[in-house]
Amino acid sequence: MSDVMLAALAVIAGAAAGGFVQGMSGFAFGLVALSIWAWALPPQTAAPLAVFGALLGQIFSFASFRKGFDFQKIWPLVAGGALGVPFGVFLLHNVNPVAFKLLIGVVLSLYSAFLLALRAPPIIRAGGRSADAAVGWVGGVLGGLGGMAGFAPALWTTLRGWKPEVRRGAMQAFNIAMHTLTLSAYATTGALSANVFRLTLLVAPAMLIPAYFGARLTRRISERAFTRLVLGLLLASGLALLYGAGRGMMGR
Repeated sequence: MSDVMLAALAVIAGAAAGGFVQGMSGFAFGLVALSIWAWALPPQTAAPLAVFGALLGQIFSFASFRKGFDFQKIWPLVAGGALGVPFGVFLLHNVNPVAFKLLIGVVLSLYSAFLLALRAPPIIRAGGRSADAAVGWVGGVLGGLGGMAGFAPALWTTLRGWKPEVRRGAMQAFNIAMHTLTLSAYATTGALSANVFRLTLLVAPAMLIPAYFGARLTRRISERAFTRLVLGLLLASGLALLYGAGRGMMGR
């Protein structure tokens, strides 16, 4: 099987897996898709595809989460994220594939392991809007690096103790804003190559159908059961990427 065919199959598999989880949870397309794409695609190809798929998934599910929109809670996250996106794009253009794989593995592993270990997350009320903006900045950096904008605000809004509908509304608005800014930055820095455009033609149909079924399935299982299932899969993916990155650093 040719390298081109393998890359195409990896794109389809990553998009389908990311779309399914996106449909069920409302975010995490980039994290799930990159856990597959980081093996087969260079960072400069994988990152724009992750951002495109994540934005498409957010738009697809917009109607489900718009009821929780609270501008006063959302704007510090978005403002901080807007400052972080350019730095993330800079890192994308200056990172090597092994380091990229290592970063994705660390993010997936720490995020998943931390949330799996918590039975009752602590509520953090200190820091105010400055802390919200700082977390938004982290999300913006990770969004610019590879469409991973959602995981830091998702964790933070949980620790803030926001109501579920407010959390979902904030995540929806934040992710759409970050993915739009990131794609604009990619366009101005030449990251949207002809090959990326061709591969987006595979991402869109591959993710939308699983996203639809994911959205339907989420009504049949408890939120806790689904969350632990997804976190377990992400942890396994993160550990596998760390193993692969370690072998790459040792030249094996």
